[in-house]
Amino acid sequence: MTGASIALIRHFPTDWNIERRLQGQTDRPLTDAARARLDSLRLPAPWDAADLVASPLSRASETAMRLVPERPPRLDPRFVEISWGEWEGKLSDDLGRDPETGLRPVDRLGWTGRPPGGESAADAWARVEPALKRLAQGGMPAVVVTHKALMRLILGVAWNWQGPDRGSAEIKRARLYPLRLSTAGRPQNPGEPVRLVERETQSATAP
Repeated sequence: MTGASIALIRHFPTDWNIERRLQGQTDRPLTDAARARLDSLRLPAPWDAADLVASPLSRASETAMRLVPERPPRLDPRFVEISWGEWEGKLSDDLGRDPETGLRPVDRLGWTGRPPGGESAADAWARVEPALKRLAQGGMPAVVVTHKALMRLILGVAWNWQGPDRGSAEIKRARLYPLRLSTAGRPQNPGEPVRLVERETQSATAP
């Protein structure tokens, strides 16, 4: 076994993303605009031939299904978003203005920092590490459609939490974030983000 190459991709927007509400494990659907945009995009080669894995939350699973309509993703609940507990559904700007909440990106909360009723980075890592190990042992390239905070965690581990502000790098949509997994499933060697590409459409021809 030599590990595997994987690429992480963030789901497309929901209404709560637009409103800047923390979603966590609350299951919100994609917006109609997000669906329309996804239908015009596809995975670039060679990632279009990779195994497809997704969080079962509908915003992630539908993102995967619309990007690759010819084959369904394998749903893995270990790739669900980090739980924000009592903060879910609240506006991130409101929480950020309250110094008592201590709201920060997951990589800035520390390994054991925990939202009230939610998950710490250590909690989330304990569930996602075996999923990464399974992908590594499979040895095949894979695209994983997941969520922003969980991606921050995985990339933070890959970067060994070292700068410049790598753990807090902006996670953009319509990008693949490639990295390698060791045989033990440890993320490492993250590469530069790769853009999704426009889907070719058949132009109508006159009879």
